[in-house]
Amino acid sequence: MTLLVTRVRAQRLARAVAFAVALGIPVAALAYAVRAQVTPVVAFDEAAVSAATAVTREDPALRGALLAWQEAFQAKWVNLAVTLLCVWVGRRPGLRSRALWAFVTLMTTWALGLGAKYVVQRSRPMVEDAVAHAPGYSFPSGHAMNTAAAGVTLTLLVWPLLGRRGRAVTVTVVTAAVLLTGADRVMLGVHYPSDVVAGFLLGSAMAGASYLGWTGWNPVHHHDDEKGGPS
Repeated sequence: MTLLVTRVRAQRLARAVAFAVALGIPVAALAYAVRAQVTPVVAFDEAAVSAATAVTREDPALRGALLAWQEAFQAKWVNLAVTLLCVWVGRRPGLRSRALWAFVTLMTTWALGLGAKYVVQRSRPMVEDAVAHAPGYSFPSGHAMNTAAAGVTLTLLVWPLLGRRGRAVTVTVVTAAVLLTGADRVMLGVHYPSDVVAGFLLGSAMAGASYLGWTGWNPVHHHDDEKGGPS
């Protein structure tokens, strides 16, 4: 039994590393392109921000909605909501370790996301007649990264409690929220598209690798958790 658990643990931890590397390579490539000012990437980013902010500028109602979304999807509010969900799920039989994993992953990803911007130190877009302003560096997008990480974490947290329909609805809603957050950042002119893509990939990489690592290190607990969901 001990040998089997060790073998399963090694396989699943290897998957966690492979997942992180697979999503990390495109982020590293984008970071290099941004630092090196690779012309196609920079030109696309600037053209996309210019076109997106022009649309926002012409529609006050859209601008108001985008600003409201920006406020609602700040990391502090998103992470508070997921933390409360962790507390609720942790009270369910057999799901305490899963809830603890989700909370630790959420907080760790948030902390790492705050420091990730200092690696590339990209300036925010310079938009004439800007529709919004944001402090700090631009790459990767903190909103996009945190929302992606929280979305992956939330989905995996509640997965054992949901049936097929609930899982489909959760994935659809979370995906829509993440994509809309990315669009919000570009249309407000506070991030380039490459910032958003890097945020999505990095947030998903950290949350996904954390989950694979957790299930790999605790294969027995993971199996018990999965049995707690509805059929």
